Amino acid sequence: MRDIWLIAKREYLEQVRGKAFKVTTVLIPLVFIGIFALIAIAGKNSGVGKHIVIATADPALAKRIREPLIADKDAQMTVDVLAPATQNDRHRLLEEVDQKQIDGFLWLEAPANGPTKATFESRSSGDFATEGRVQNAVNHALVEERLAARGISTGDVEELTKPIDLGTVQVKNGKETVSSALSTFWAAYAMAFLLSFTVVMYGMNVGRSVIQEKTSRIFEVMLATVRPGDLLAGKLIGIGAVGLTQITIWLVAAGLFAGSALGARTLAGGLKVHVSAPEIVLFCLYFVLGYALYSTLFAGLASTCDTEQELQQYSPLAAVPIWLSFGMIAFIVSNPNSIWSVAISMFPPCAPITMFLRLASQFPPYWQIALSLGLMAVSVYILLWLASRIYRVGILMYGKRATLPEMLRWLRYS
Repeated sequence: MRDIWLIAKREYLEQVRGKAFKVTTVLIPLVFIGIFALIAIAGKNSGVGKHIVIATADPALAKRIREPLIADKDAQMTVDVLAPATQNDRHRLLEEVDQKQIDGFLWLEAPANGPTKATFESRSSGDFATEGRVQNAVNHALVEERLAARGISTGDVEELTKPIDLGTVQVKNGKETVSSALSTFWAAYAMAFLLSFTVVMYGMNVGRSVIQEKTSRIFEVMLATVRPGDLLAGKLIGIGAVGLTQITIWLVAAGLFAGSALGARTLAGGLKVHVSAPEIVLFCLYFVLGYALYSTLFAGLASTCDTEQELQQYSPLAAVPIWLSFGMIAFIVSNPNSIWSVAISMFPPCAPITMFLRLASQFPPYWQIALSLGLMAVSVYILLWLASRIYRVGILMYGKRATLPEMLRWLRYS
């Protein structure tokens, strides 16, 4: 046991004192803050400053559509009206779009004895923001026009079509708690992303550490006094402690920022993300088990490789569960107790991510959390048993990539 802790201490101090730890501790949060800020700014400014034309045979309807588009300060749109419009006007508008004189036009046909047909033509096929604004304006204008046609006064039409803000409240243990679906989504996404990123990153670090020491032949000296199993265990504990240290620094820094005056002003009116004490405890448990699962896998694989390039070829083994988990994020957040959500949260490689998606949406029964953690612990034990046997033989092999039959034979060695 003493050898394990000595190796763990060596791995921990070697990485914490290194320049890479200090740089990544500061740089990684800044990079992701910049990425999310850029996404938020890009989303807010999407479809801004467009110049469109509303072409229809009904000037009154065109005016009703134009008013909300002009009133939308976030859109900052220039909206011209062409009414009444003919087919010749349509050909001219097509040419103006093609020559980039305008960004697009709305062609509206409202026959007296038929359904209204609306077509928005533009240069871009992916301008969802502008298309959404135009569609909402058209629907709102048509409702107003139909109500007015039935004798309802203009004031009553505005009152009847006035939108309302929908408040959301979550019921937890019989108590009402104000909630937000968007806040829930981003909280789940942030926690799941942090888990997946750190677990895989430090799992790969274990594999790289094995490769570096193997290629430098330092293992031959260390194995003269330390058993291979103790060497592997110490390496896993030491690098895992580095990961927990880095995450703790990030969380403390985030807490200090949120409690500061600058943080209060920054978060005022924005998304409010609440993280409870049980979620923090479970985050630590899932990080430790997830890290143990992936790092043990990469340590065993790294012992069969001679270069980091060979180890990189195994990275899809970690990527597949992550892709699967994030591919189901919308479904899990919307249906946290469905059979598919429960099943994937019990699957050990996906559990650290998918269980947190469920936790953010609706706290699952305690027996499901316990079962998920138990299955992960059993998986780690089995994988550790397999990896240690591959590790003790593969670590001394040079110049030859191990084949699957050879690794199966190594498992039979004592």
